[in-house]
Amino acid sequence: MTTLSVVIPALNEEDGIADIMRRVLAVKPQLAAVGVSDLELIVVDDGSKDRTAEIVRNTPGVRLVQHPVNRGYGAALKTGFCAARGELLAFLDADGTYPPEYFPQLCETLLRNGTDIVVGSRMAGAESQMPLTRRVGNLFFASLITLISRQRITDSASGMRVMRREVLEKLYPLPDGLNFTPIMTTRALHEDVHIEEVPIPYHERVGRSKLSVVRDGARYLQTITWTALNYNPVRILGGLGLAAMGVAGAIALAVVVARLMGVTTLGPLGAFAVFAMVVLAVTGISLFNLGATFNYLVALFHRRPVKQGLFGKPIFDPPLDRHFGWMGVVLGLAGAATGVVSLIMAMNGWPASRMWFWYLLSAMLILMGLQFVVSWIVMRVLEELSRRDLLAAEDLRARVANV
Repeated sequence: MTTLSVVIPALNEEDGIADIMRRVLAVKPQLAAVGVSDLELIVVDDGSKDRTAEIVRNTPGVRLVQHPVNRGYGAALKTGFCAARGELLAFLDADGTYPPEYFPQLCETLLRNGTDIVVGSRMAGAESQMPLTRRVGNLFFASLITLISRQRITDSASGMRVMRREVLEKLYPLPDGLNFTPIMTTRALHEDVHIEEVPIPYHERVGRSKLSVVRDGARYLQTITWTALNYNPVRILGGLGLAAMGVAGAIALAVVVARLMGVTTLGPLGAFAVFAMVVLAVTGISLFNLGATFNYLVALFHRRPVKQGLFGKPIFDPPLDRHFGWMGVVLGLAGAATGVVSLIMAMNGWPASRMWFWYLLSAMLILMGLQFVVSWIVMRVLEELSRRDLLAAEDLRARVANV
């Protein structure tokens, strides 16, 4: 016997709550046809000041849970999940924008495919009345999550989902605000929770929207990025670092070519370009090394293998951070050689106006090499610590086997 518990968070929704409750209760026969034998509907009144709670209380077949004060969209959902008794948990908004008639299809997908979470996607091709600004925002955040998690998502903030109760242990903690859904998506993908999307239509809400495009959009961006940093920092920091080093390398190549062609003076833009080259190179190396180092710290915390690679499978085997030692030595030696040669040339009469760039390049290479070597040492120590429990267990097993 499988029970589906549907949670509806509601804040001042007296205009639309009765209709959405009626529509949810009406899908019970269709749920039974796909293997869901019972339906539980819970409305969490999140401190409403209108007749929302009264309407829910007078509706047969619906459980009312109340917050004495407004605690937020995510808090209302978590309260509903705690009160629910179903093996399957679902939620949708109270404003009539999501079609509860699609719950049977979402449940069927979850049960048939062994999926952990099924999301009703408003961006997967079905009819949608979503305003253009929100459509663009959803596309941006879905693309961002896809980039940092390696799994394609079309709707990161959908408020209509079905999930297995046991996945909550992997997903919590989740925020209390409107950023509940994108953080759930981000955390689920990094916890290797299996997500599928089912296209659903989307309609204009009943009443005024509580979503602020600017304020909530900024909160989405901050929390999505922060959540991803808690799982695979090198994907974000390493990507930014590589981009910075790429720009620095392009500037350095242009300056070297100019120097070889006899250009010995720089205008205001040229001087700024050299300054930008040094800053971007050192910053890029620092960000990349920081991201790779953080990955080991995250692996220690989560007690799981270190995630490698920026955009999917590792580009290098062994992973790139294993090469940091010799890369640092090579960069350091190249910088030292550049400095020595520059000194010799200066002592043989080359003017300072031609030598400053090579001294600058020498210092930059030496500093970059030093960062690589230090990072390699730190990561090798962290790697050893991350394997300590495993190695201790292997030693104990070997000792028992030899007794």
